[in-house]
Amino acid sequence: MTHEALSITWAVLLAVLLIGYAILDGFDLGVGILHPLVPRTDRDRRIFMNSIGPLWDGNEVWLVTFGGALFAAFPEAYATVFSGFYTAFMVLLFALILRAVSMEFRSKIEASGWRRVWDAAFFLGSFLASLLFGVAVGNAMIGIPLDARGDFTGSLGDQLNPYALSVGVLVVALFAMHGAIFLYLKTSGELQERLHGWIWRTFFVFVAAYLVVTLYTLVAVPHATRNFGRLPLAWIVPVLNALAVANIPRAVYLRRPGYAFVSSSATIAALVFLLGVALYPNIVVSNPDPAHSLTIFHAASSPRTLGIMLVIAALGLPFVLTYTVVIYRTYWGKVRLDDHSY
Repeated sequence: MTHEALSITWAVLLAVLLIGYAILDGFDLGVGILHPLVPRTDRDRRIFMNSIGPLWDGNEVWLVTFGGALFAAFPEAYATVFSGFYTAFMVLLFALILRAVSMEFRSKIEASGWRRVWDAAFFLGSFLASLLFGVAVGNAMIGIPLDARGDFTGSLGDQLNPYALSVGVLVVALFAMHGAIFLYLKTSGELQERLHGWIWRTFFVFVAAYLVVTLYTLVAVPHATRNFGRLPLAWIVPVLNALAVANIPRAVYLRRPGYAFVSSSATIAALVFLLGVALYPNIVVSNPDPAHSLTIFHAASSPRTLGIMLVIAALGLPFVLTYTVVIYRTYWGKVRLDDHSY
């Protein structure tokens, strides 16, 4: 394969890893965002945590793999992003650790005050991580200030611009809806009935945020639709995305949460795809000077490195997919609490 073909292949593989992470850890984070809405009954809150207890750490493997693949396949982009967004990434790491620690520590002591502290930490970690993921996507879309060497020349304030924050709010709303649908699948009885109403509320919040951010993107990021002129078949994805979003309330109304979850997952996958189309061929967009942008061709590793990585990925990816399928099949069904539950 040529260097150009290898670069495109690895850009596609990174998109697949990002889609996998956003879908799988998206509902984990959504459960944490919704956690404060649970009535103050310890049993219901334990059900929330145990719905994702066996899954969340495996879901985060997709993020770790994405970071490792980015480092090996596009080292220049990795260096630019991680050095420029160092503070933001440290906060993100803190949020993910806080979420994990809160799940493990909450059940160690039965005191109500102790558990309320970790309930708050569980929400804070989930909300903050979701918001920062959205801010990162927003900055990727609108671009960041880079010099001729590809070094970030802005500040933390530049990263927290209105457009990036609006995308952050959209991601929080999307994950909350995704998490509500997942919880509906995993619960039963009165709690499940309450979650039915939560799905409707989170859906309307998501749609409102989606429409606002879409209009904002057309105004603030005019290059976002540039590639659709060169790739007319890409228009199929926005159409499918709209159909997936429209199918969520239909599936909820018909009490078919499985279809709603598939539609929610398809919505996430479509949004990541649209992000890739908007950025291509860039992997890091420079703003205000587009000439300093890093493309997937200039920021990629050598053909030999990309080729070796492709062989390793072909050997390792089936194991990752098999592990994921086995775990989800093992813990399929409604949440049941026992002495070993969170």
